[in-house]
Amino acid sequence: MYDCIVVGAGPAGGSAAYHLAKQGRSVLVVEKASLPRYKPCGGGVSPQVAEWFDFDFSPAISFKAHALRYTWDMDDPVGVDLGDMEPIWMVRRDVFDHFLVQQAQRQGAELRDDTAVTGIEWTGDRWQVNMAGQACEARYLVAADGGQGPMAAWLGFTHRKRRLAGALEVEADVSVSATEPIHFEFGMVKNGYIWNFPKADGYSIGVGTFRGGERQDFRRILTEYAQQQFGIDLAQTRQYGHSLSLWDGDQVLHTQHAVLVGEAACVVDPMTAEGIRPSMFTGVKAAAAIHAALSGDDQALAGYTQTIQREWGADMAWAQRLAGVFYRMPGLGYRLGVKRPATSEKMAQILTGKLRYGDVAGRAIARLTGGLVSGGGG
Repeated sequence: MYDCIVVGAGPAGGSAAYHLAKQGRSVLVVEKASLPRYKPCGGGVSPQVAEWFDFDFSPAISFKAHALRYTWDMDDPVGVDLGDMEPIWMVRRDVFDHFLVQQAQRQGAELRDDTAVTGIEWTGDRWQVNMAGQACEARYLVAADGGQGPMAAWLGFTHRKRRLAGALEVEADVSVSATEPIHFEFGMVKNGYIWNFPKADGYSIGVGTFRGGERQDFRRILTEYAQQQFGIDLAQTRQYGHSLSLWDGDQVLHTQHAVLVGEAACVVDPMTAEGIRPSMFTGVKAAAAIHAALSGDDQALAGYTQTIQREWGADMAWAQRLAGVFYRMPGLGYRLGVKRPATSEKMAQILTGKLRYGDVAGRAIARLTGGLVSGGGG
């Protein structure tokens, strides 16, 4: 029997496994895919995550971006140099996720990949995790199987608060300059944006909507953007569609000897759709809570829910308010927000973990709503 079984080997599961194993706990990570495995994702990671670990992530980083570039309808560009801020990491999820799990393995965690969990059972004092032809037991479970995984429902979380979003992404193998910025385009898609995240060996170009509304032809939009901005023929790229579970309010993330982490906990940023940093944050905090619970603290898992609500959810409430205003009138948001050098720099500081939404969102929302009242349009 293990102290903890982690179901899912993404950033949340890998983070939880690493920190539990480092505390000397017996940990099993179960992953349905064979690692390393491809995962559709822009792959932008805030350098803030390095603060939560005691090893060097350099082998898992494909590219470090030192600048941002915003456009409106492929025009009116705004450039932001990160200056003395830490560069934003660009990662390939197959490499990054596997690297994180390997660090957990070095601390003593076990991995069973290419193994799907078929069900779970609470037997009175432990969890039984059923897999094809076998079963394992653990005192605690971490559900890290993503927004579409079955673990949350099996654990009784049948009505999670989340805003479902959709994205289409393409992978283009091209030569990338060492000074290539991260690209954001706001004018071509409603209720979202287009991104181009450079990697050492190509681009991850995607489009997503984060506020719902009318259906849009993602493929047509992305084809036009990729061709006109970067000379890329979409027909020659690998294309992937996927959903996102955005934060949509605080909720309970623990139950009987189990917790939800990562996208299973619906912690994706509702303004930017950033998911890797919040997923790793929940994994780190879940590991601390389970370690405390194993040491006799019967309130530790409830404390995990409270920690995520206080340290992540409170800021995501500001992100949601800002997203509600910005995506409702993006033209105005671009003119009064993105094009203001101070505002663009503050957004870069949020992306690198130097600022929180709560530090700036109130003033930004007031500026945008004031501009609407005064006839700014958008």
